[in-house]
Order: sequence, then structure tokens, then C-alpha cells
Amino acid sequence: MTRSISILGATGSVGEQTLDLIRRNRNEWQVEALTANCSVAKLAQMAREFGAKLAVVGDEACLPELREALAGSGIEAAGGRAALCEAASRPVDITVAAIVGCAGLGPVMAAIERGGTVALANKEALVSAGEVMTAAVARHGATLLPVDSEHNAIFQCLQGHRLSDVARITLTASGGPFRTWTQAQLDAATPEQAVAHPNWDMGAKISVDSATMMNKGLEYIEAHHLFPVGLDRLKIVVHPQSVIHSMVEYRDRSTLAQLGPSDMRVPIASCLAWPARMDTPMETLDLPAIGELSFFAPDEDRFPATRLAREAIEAGGAAPAILNAANEIAVSAFLGGQISFTRIAALVEDTVSRYTAAAPGTLAEVLEIDREARVRAEAMLENA
Repeated sequence: MTRSISILGATGSVGEQTLDLIRRNRNEWQVEALTANCSVAKLAQMAREFGAKLAVVGDEACLPELREALAGSGIEAAGGRAALCEAASRPVDITVAAIVGCAGLGPVMAAIERGGTVALANKEALVSAGEVMTAAVARHGATLLPVDSEHNAIFQCLQGHRLSDVARITLTASGGPFRTWTQAQLDAATPEQAVAHPNWDMGAKISVDSATMMNKGLEYIEAHHLFPVGLDRLKIVVHPQSVIHSMVEYRDRSTLAQLGPSDMRVPIASCLAWPARMDTPMETLDLPAIGELSFFAPDEDRFPATRLAREAIEAGGAAPAILNAANEIAVSAFLGGQISFTRIAALVEDTVSRYTAAAPGTLAEVLEIDREARVRAEAMLENA
């Protein structure tokens, strides 16, 4: 039976890997809508290849170019924020939400409000707007499937079990490229070194987040919303091989772990096929070749980001949104050569400590907190 799908953020890493899986199972899927910010040539090529009904650019200035690229194809072209939300609200079997940053919040909410199944790869939806989004999921009867490898692993380990039986959920972290570096080496780390992740092929921003361990802090916040077992039952462990993607321990002290290759097509396939399974092009996991698996406690002296994230979600309210916004500003400044690697966490901590706001009750309030936090983080950069 053919299933319908829309992919928000089709030209990014998750979007491309989703389409790779669809390409390998072409007769099973009908692509409804594909979106991008302004990667017109790539988006048009994808829309033509997969016979999409609609292609949308978030940057409305790119719409004339998109219309020209799709001329004669019969594919509808649209542009702007409202068009992204309209694409997200179209009735399909599954919507993959992979737009990076707060630009993805509106489309994610539109997909949730339709009451459909949403494969969520947008971190900001739960980090910055966790209470708002989860309330909307409950209100509209939507289903959230986590795409992040760690949360997808937890989701798989929980199948057939009750949250009330969970004793502990453990998120695994690779530790990034700087796991064994001294403080002096971290102070001198370059953007080129930070984006060279040892296990995963990711974009620059998330690669830096992995190097600072902020990605794991953000995932800790996401896990709190996806799997509400209590913050005291959420843990992080450093696992350099990235073979075990996360673990769930139950009250009888049995621990279930999900293992797999370091390739995002595995968790994406889990979401696309849920509640069944589908083939992927990955090689069988060869444990004898891997040899051994090792685990370490996080070092929050050298990598304070996980502490900052934990404190933000413990504080609740606007704090996680402020943390996320400040981190985006800090990472961009580091990649642009404005600040050192170790200043990333320092700038985030300064912003969170100096800016407080009332807990957001709507998406508009989340976006206003995000905007103000960015302004304040930018001002601290200028005054540093």
C-alpha cells in the first residue's frame, strides 16, 4: 500500500537521507510536499525526481527562481512562512519535520495541529517550546516519532513497556572530537577541528554542539518532554564508539539497549516504517570487528554544557528557550572566528543568568523569548 509523506527541510541532511530511503522503496511512497529555505536547484531536482505535488521555499525572495526551475513540471511552487505551514498541514500519512532552528517551529505546530504523525528532527520544537508543543500534541491527538538517534533508540527500547516501570533512561554521547583534549587544547580549538566529528557526518552547527556536549544537553531536555519519567531518572554517559545509541533500565534492573551503525538512515527508517520495520542499505553490525565498547562519565568541568542544559530544564519556564537561542549565537560566533571554543558555554551561561522571562504559553511567546535572547547574546558579544 502506498503511503504519503511530506518532508520539511528536504535539502538538509535528514531530508536527503529520508529521500534516499524513499528512493530505495519508490513504489511504496507518494511525496506530497518538499520544502527548503532557498536551495532552489536542489529542491526543484528533488521535487521532479520524486513527483512531489508541492515545493516550498521559506525565503519568499527565492520563489520566482523556484517557479522557473519547476516550469512545465505541473508541480505547485510556493514561498514564505505561511506557505511552509500550509505544506506542513497537508493531510499525509507522515510528516518529517527537519527544518533547522526556530524557523521550523511554526511548521511543526501546523503538522501537530492537523493531528497526524510527525517524525520530529527539529530540536527547537521540544527544547524551546516543549510545554507548548506537548500540550498541542495531547490536544490534537498527534503522534510524535523521534528521529534523533538517541531518542529513537529510547523509543524502540520502550515499546511494549510502561513508563511507570522505568528506573532510568541513559542517553549516550560520543564525546565529540575533543573528548580527550586538555583544557589548554580546548582553549585553542579551531572551527575546522570542532566540525571534524569522529563518528557522524553532520552539519557544522550540530558538529560544534557535539564538540561542546551541548547537543547532549539539548537532547536531555528533549528526552524530558518525550519520555516524562522525571529528571532524576535521566542520565548521560559518554560512549565513544557510538554503537549503543541509548539505554532504558527497568525497575527489575533489566536494561534494554538499541545498537546500530552510526548512520541517521537507521532511526529515520524506524520512523518511516513504524510500527513495522523496513530494509536499509546499512551493513550488519559486526561486534567482533568493533572489539570493545567503553563508557565514561561526562566531564562537566571541561564540558559544562550538559550542566547548563540540566539547570535550564530544572528551572523550566523560559530558561530552555534562552539557553538554545544563546547557544546558536555563540556557535555562530565561534564558527565566524569571533570567540574561542571555550567561550561558547560561557556566553550561554552569561545569557541565561542575566535574562529571565515569564514561562511561554504560546508559540508566539516562545519566538519572542528566542528573539530577545539572541539580541542579548549578541550584545554581550559586542561588549566582550
